[in-house]
Amino acid sequence: MKVAIVYPPLKSDKGVALLTQNRQFQWFSRPTYIFPVVPATAATMLKNAGHEVLFLDAIAAEMSVDEFERKLIAFEPDLVVMETKTPVVKRHWKWVARMKEMLPYFPRIVLVGDHVTAMPEESMENSPVDFILTGGDWDFLLETLVRSNFDSSLFETGVWYREKGVVKSTGEFRLDHDLNSAPWIDRDLVNWKLYAKKNGNFKRTPGTYIMSGRDCWHAKCTFCSWTTLYPTYRTRDPIDVVDEIEMLVKKYGIKEIMDDSGSFPVGKWLETFCNEMIRRKLNRKVRIDCNMRFGRLEYADYRLMRRAGFRLVLFGVESANQSTLDRFVKALKVEDVENGAAWASKAGLAVHLTFMFGHAWEGAGEIANTVNLARKLLANGHAATLQCTLTIPYPGTPLFKELKEADGLTTLDWDEYDQRTAITKTPLASEDDIKTAIREVYRGFLQPRAIWHLFRRNLFDVSFYWRGLKYLKGHLTDFSNK
Repeated sequence: MKVAIVYPPLKSDKGVALLTQNRQFQWFSRPTYIFPVVPATAATMLKNAGHEVLFLDAIAAEMSVDEFERKLIAFEPDLVVMETKTPVVKRHWKWVARMKEMLPYFPRIVLVGDHVTAMPEESMENSPVDFILTGGDWDFLLETLVRSNFDSSLFETGVWYREKGVVKSTGEFRLDHDLNSAPWIDRDLVNWKLYAKKNGNFKRTPGTYIMSGRDCWHAKCTFCSWTTLYPTYRTRDPIDVVDEIEMLVKKYGIKEIMDDSGSFPVGKWLETFCNEMIRRKLNRKVRIDCNMRFGRLEYADYRLMRRAGFRLVLFGVESANQSTLDRFVKALKVEDVENGAAWASKAGLAVHLTFMFGHAWEGAGEIANTVNLARKLLANGHAATLQCTLTIPYPGTPLFKELKEADGLTTLDWDEYDQRTAITKTPLASEDDIKTAIREVYRGFLQPRAIWHLFRRNLFDVSFYWRGLKYLKGHLTDFSNK
């Protein structure tokens, strides 16, 4: 069978779509491209099973609509697969209809992702899509779908489909697939170089992504769209992960790797992984970045990670107000943030923090607390970089359900869920107050003490300063009051 896994062009005056495997969709003034680990795994599975696969990311390849359509038509796919998210799902409905129209042999079309997992019936009603694969293990579901030759009696659970004009479902998706059975990604098949440099996380290039687990061992944050996909946490074998890293270093010359697990494994898994990286001396050849949660690791753990080659650790903070953290079920104390950031930075790791603004119950005072904490962590050198976003309650999350029932949403137009507009009703006079607070956080990079720590960590890295200034300018533009 001929299968095309595609990201069609999404042209907008808002910027470039940050779509591939991204937890919170955003239009970026300055392009950044995330390597799509699960879609790439799906492509590799199908290729290994003997199918012909086209991996076509028109966004990362910066293709025109005409070029994308020519390549897709020339491939003559039997099946087309698209990952979608809330802010672009309406655009993808149009692409589904367009593909049905422009491909004369009427291929079957599949949608995947957190939005269609939360609301599969909606996309079946609003587009001529043939299949929706729900849950985060859609790479496994896709392989089964293709192997079944579209015989519904052979589908796994979690599949929505049409049969004689009637929409049907095989029931709730499951997450019991063995991640160790999935192949290492065929990087050449999925054009890995498209994602190797234009990525704000990488200090060294070429860089790439892997996933040691799916997805977060906490998996309770009420705002996170990926809890919709991955309510159950599983990991790969740590030695297998190190084996893959060694291959990436030797075969592709990779210098930095971002592990895209929602939270990197901890405990014995982390200890085994770090010691194996040190034993093979891979800690001298490649840098590792990962997502982590505060409140679980101590200074000694961060020190071991640094010795093992870790460079950047990303933490979600969201707010400096304990009541908000509790409401989000973060299982986190504000002091955990300050202590953990101090320990990680002292251990030699670059700490990246994410904050959200526009929570429905936070007023000016609460927002000021978060601004002050972010600027304080920058000034103390306990945060090397940070990122701010607007609170977006994605469909499928407990936060969305809570606010919708309480009439706490400003709109249900999915186009507006792109972090350019405040979706939640707040005590503030206008969303300009929120965006002003975000810009104030970003200006924290220009504090004299923050600049001193920046130079201290990157003394001779002129290219790093230049890249950082461009990203800072881009973030200020993204949240300008227009």
